Amino acid sequence: MTTIRPFRIEIPQADIDDLRARLGRARWAAPLPGEGWERGVPTTYLRELAQYWANEFDWRAQEAALNTFPQFVTDIDGLDVHYVHVRSPEPNAVPLLLTHGWPNSFVEFTRTIGPLTDPRAHGLDPALAFDVVIPSVPGFAFSAGPREAGMTTAAVARMWATLMGRLGYDRYGTQGGDLGAYVAPELALAAPEHVIGVHLDGGIGMPSEADVPAMSAEDRAEWDQMQQWMTGGVDHHELLKAAPQTFALGWNDSPVALLAWMMQKFHEFTPMAEMVEDVIDRDHLLTNIALYWFTQTTGTSSWPMYVGLRDGGFGWPTDQNLVPTGVYGGGSPLMRKLADRDNKITHWPSQNPGNHFVAMEEPAAHVADIRTFFAELV
Repeated sequence: MTTIRPFRIEIPQADIDDLRARLGRARWAAPLPGEGWERGVPTTYLRELAQYWANEFDWRAQEAALNTFPQFVTDIDGLDVHYVHVRSPEPNAVPLLLTHGWPNSFVEFTRTIGPLTDPRAHGLDPALAFDVVIPSVPGFAFSAGPREAGMTTAAVARMWATLMGRLGYDRYGTQGGDLGAYVAPELALAAPEHVIGVHLDGGIGMPSEADVPAMSAEDRAEWDQMQQWMTGGVDHHELLKAAPQTFALGWNDSPVALLAWMMQKFHEFTPMAEMVEDVIDRDHLLTNIALYWFTQTTGTSSWPMYVGLRDGGFGWPTDQNLVPTGVYGGGSPLMRKLADRDNKITHWPSQNPGNHFVAMEEPAAHVADIRTFFAELV
């Protein structure tokens, strides 16, 4: 059961032809009254994007690019786990496990793999380089989905500890954003003797209702602003918690429905940009969305929402004070105070650029921040 099998992405041509045919046969809803995105994805915008996906997007070119990264599959806890494993040409490279978010995939990190593993080739100091391991979370892309209800981020972290041991790594770092920000600290809790440090894109030090009574007036004003931000957009946690099977039936059958849903969320995840394509390349977005379509994983990937990210409901990443933590997007003094309460924060910058999926938007800045954090630990 510990066998590691090489893997290549080879989507059948019939599946590509079927996708294009379905996009060409789409029945388009009439635009609703209103401006821009106030009632959801604009029909004219999505129609143009769908036409691009069908007629100009080159899946085979993207597939070939993904296949330049060594990929493997291995059985962990009865599930086939797909992962990318790129070893650095530099001696004494630091093993680093990256966990992607939702609705994302290992594609999230493809533009950071090169600088992380081969800094010399990218004009960076080769004294610090990484062996990169990027697993696909169970139910995402080419990893098998959970067979029973109850999968948790802690269970995923234990699987990752098994994977890193199977690859022969005794000491390693871990990094993640979005869903990955939940898995990364859980890995430190599961294997603190093996984890050097935890680097997160954000989501740490977020206040909860329990913190409100002790807040100052200034902190309370910030809390009120956070509530307005957190309740905006489509609440995918509640939607997928209530009826993941219902929605998956539509997304699995209609690429237009899937494209609309994904672009709704990526639009919401880039609030500082007028259009998501202003900060994330269109082909990069469509490669990720196409993976969901070809692997039919819109349903299996929704388990974090219908299971509950923590304690049976939506919460913030688990605190841990066993190993150092660094954060790409450090927040306000209130967040820093709360983060320090139960974590060993050693890195908290406040001016890093980017929205939610920073590895896709700002790969150079993301790499630089990871390097800065781990340089102090190795």
